Amino acid sequence: MPKARATPPNYAAIEELFSHRNSKWTASVVLHLGGETMRFTELQRDIGTISQKALSATLRALERDGFVTRTSFPTIPPRVDYELTEIGGEMLTLLEGLESFADRNWARVIEARRQFDEQQTVVLLRASGQ
Repeated sequence: MPKARATPPNYAAIEELFSHRNSKWTASVVLHLGGETMRFTELQRDIGTISQKALSATLRALERDGFVTRTSFPTIPPRVDYELTEIGGEMLTLLEGLESFADRNWARVIEARRQFDEQQTVVLLRASGQ
């Protein structure tokens, strides 16, 4: 049973944060950054399947909300480093907890899906008279 809260949750703030974090890449970028400073190309290589455009947009959104800092260096070729801020580190902690939850429970989720799909097949067969 959930513990009673002293104050009600601020659903507007939660919805606002999640509406801006709805990129499928946000969690991956934050988890890959971890506690490190990384260059754009390192981050893109580590993630592997993210396009340059998607990574740029995700980093820009994270920077805008204060989760990531961007440091550019006047070198040739240009060098840009990204690092989590303090609140980015808090987000990392939450995402690591979610990652741990997923690791512990993924097999159970797959089994629940299998059972659900099996039950739906039986319901559909009965409804069609088979």
